[in-house]
Amino acid sequence: MTVEISRDPWSALDDLLGVEIVTAGDEGIGPLAVYGRCSTEDNQDPETSRGWQVDNARKFVEPLGGTVVEEFFDIGQSRSVPWERREEASRLLAALKSPDRSWNAVVVGEGTRCWFGNQFSLIAPRFAAYGVDLWVPELGGKFDARNPSHKMLMSVLGGMSESERQHVQARVRAAMDAQVLNEGRHQGGRAPYGYVVVDGGPHPNPRKAAEGYRLRVLAIDEPSAEVVRRIFAEYLSGKGDRAIANGLNRDAIPCPSARRPDQNRHRLADGWQGSTVRSILENPRYTGFAFFGRWTRQETLIDPDDVAAGHAIRFRRSSPEAVVRSRKPAHPEIVEVQDFVDAQLKRKSKSANGLKSARKAERSGRPTKRAYLFRGRIRCTACQRKMEASPRAHGTYYRCPARTLAPGSPALASHPPSVYLREDIVQEAVNGWLGGLFAPENVDRTVAALVGSQSGVRAEPNGRDAARKRLAKAETQLTRLQDAIKAGIDPAALVEAVNEAHASRAAAQAELNNAPPPSALTDAEVYAMIDSLGDVGAALSNATTEKMAELYGAVDLHVRYTHTAHEADVVINPVGRVNSVRVRGGT
Repeated sequence: MTVEISRDPWSALDDLLGVEIVTAGDEGIGPLAVYGRCSTEDNQDPETSRGWQVDNARKFVEPLGGTVVEEFFDIGQSRSVPWERREEASRLLAALKSPDRSWNAVVVGEGTRCWFGNQFSLIAPRFAAYGVDLWVPELGGKFDARNPSHKMLMSVLGGMSESERQHVQARVRAAMDAQVLNEGRHQGGRAPYGYVVVDGGPHPNPRKAAEGYRLRVLAIDEPSAEVVRRIFAEYLSGKGDRAIANGLNRDAIPCPSARRPDQNRHRLADGWQGSTVRSILENPRYTGFAFFGRWTRQETLIDPDDVAAGHAIRFRRSSPEAVVRSRKPAHPEIVEVQDFVDAQLKRKSKSANGLKSARKAERSGRPTKRAYLFRGRIRCTACQRKMEASPRAHGTYYRCPARTLAPGSPALASHPPSVYLREDIVQEAVNGWLGGLFAPENVDRTVAALVGSQSGVRAEPNGRDAARKRLAKAETQLTRLQDAIKAGIDPAALVEAVNEAHASRAAAQAELNNAPPPSALTDAEVYAMIDSLGDVGAALSNATTEKMAELYGAVDLHVRYTHTAHEADVVINPVGRVNSVRVRGGT
């Protein structure tokens, strides 16, 4: 038998071995989906941006036999936002799992528009897992995960995208700073209470003026400006923030969100609050000078343990050196500069040397003539406020009066004129429950409940260590400032530094106090902590009001009273590091 061998021995060998040779590109790429993104932060036109990105993608794949059959395009999404949190990108990722999708590859119009930082390294494996190819113009073809050059180039593109965004932010901020400093230009946003935004003539930029843009400036709104003057005058005369707010509410003067609801859709418009008065007293724009950069955007990790989840935008007060002021008055003044300065010096003097002013003091921190058993521990569920003690001839009550609610508050709809709760009834119910809970025959069950409530407790030692370091640093700084004052430095020159040090110390201490539990407690630790409370039943039966209140503090007892059901929910957290144990009982 004779076997005819072709002139190409490799072809004959492939036929004998059953190896099929496929020539790349014979059938083309096939159907693709296209993804793009544009941000309107720098006044991009979404339609134009979408058009050129899709066209660029088509020109890239159509010569290779590719056909775009579906589009995914995000509008108004920053490139720093992870794909899972972009609407269209998230829809694209969900479509990967569908066996009925009409495409088997994805193409982008520009890689730096779609990926930021290390996003590509997190997204590409998901496409590969579902057999979907990624075509990127900057690579000149399809991304190959086995090609180290491709991985390196995509990493470089991600870094370039991040750098470009930071450069744009820096340039825009520098330009806005210069406009405020040299021209006093209003940079947009809501006008401060007391002002309105009016037409200021043609825009100084010739291109924008040709497109019909107008310059916007601040003008005085006289009715609300008179309220601002009243606030400053009353504060300088000795009234506090809350006292001023209460007076404005009594006189039925609309609060800022009620006067301009179109600009304050995020507000409740439920009357003047102490914080509203404080924000007006601390706004330097009422002096007629333009200020910019008092608040800054900060990107905070959503989950420090999952960096890929991205950042959330938070607005925080800027450091003093970041705030820009115009060189000359930019709009009409409502308050004289001297009055504004006097108000700020008065505010700083209240908080100097760590002394709390009345506006900052907690109700539970003020001295009283007599001790109240549940002081600061009972809340009204109708308005979520603490109920105040009210002694009567036949007993002590805790009350929540509706008259102290701000006019227009939603709680007024369901809140009776006054909510009363008698102390001795609550005391009897609470003491009976606590005595039984910590009785020797019930301790095992109580310990089991406390240990079982620790589900989800997670260790976070690094945050506590950082807070301790900040606390130590603040205390060291305070010591140095005090030494400088003793050495002869003018105390007035150190007021801001002392205030900042005190604020840092208070923030660090609060972070330590509210830090999450470092680890779950064992049965033995819980037993030891309960033993430290002593004989709870005996202590409750023979204790004075002060001792009983001290015991309530040791178990961290809180009561929430619902007047409609005449029912109180009692919550305790006796070991401090585990979740609360709760009991519900009628009163």
